[in-house]
Amino acid sequence: MSDTESPAPQPLLDDDALDRLDDFLESDRVEADALDLISAHGFLVALAIAPRDVQAATWVPELFHGEPGFADDSERDDILALLEQLRHNAIQVLEGGGLPELPFDLELGGTPPEETPIGDWCAGFMEGVFLDESAWFADDEEAAAQLLLPFMLLSGLFADEPDMAELANDTQRLEKLVGQLPELVLDLYLHYRVPPETPKPKPRRKGPPGRAGKR
Repeated sequence: MSDTESPAPQPLLDDDALDRLDDFLESDRVEADALDLISAHGFLVALAIAPRDVQAATWVPELFHGEPGFADDSERDDILALLEQLRHNAIQVLEGGGLPELPFDLELGGTPPEETPIGDWCAGFMEGVFLDESAWFADDEEAAAQLLLPFMLLSGLFADEPDMAELANDTQRLEKLVGQLPELVLDLYLHYRVPPETPKPKPRRKGPPGRAGKR
């Protein structure tokens, strides 16, 4: 994005809805390996951007790492509706060229990303990418890798890779990437979901009048 003033980020769910999700995801009715609220937020934003739609039947079990112990059908419908609403709202915000509000402060303060909510969110985002990784890299692998690099780097999931380890030591670069995360999300959406404009066809030039009928 350009250096012009960015629009204010927009929340993807209100505070009450986020609290309800947080309470459920932190409860003992959910598997210990399930995504928490921060990771689930990143996961669902990735699904909003994904080059092709991932069905709920695929992503819901991945988010929960199994089937939660819902109290009843009403609670199940409520929780799943909130998750779907977050994904849908992300699409609406990004489709309008807006920025998503992320559920953490956009600064590391010298702390390694993987020890912060920022790292958790980016790890959740990458989990969303892994669901259909081939689609993300199908058309232009180099461009995809470049666009996803900040999320990969901040997630801490690739810390063992030599190239990543070198970048992870550049604290100034990391802080800059964190501050740009909402814009980087929009850049990804525009890359995957907004087709490039095709030039309008030029009108055909009319040739000289035909000579039919002339003697």
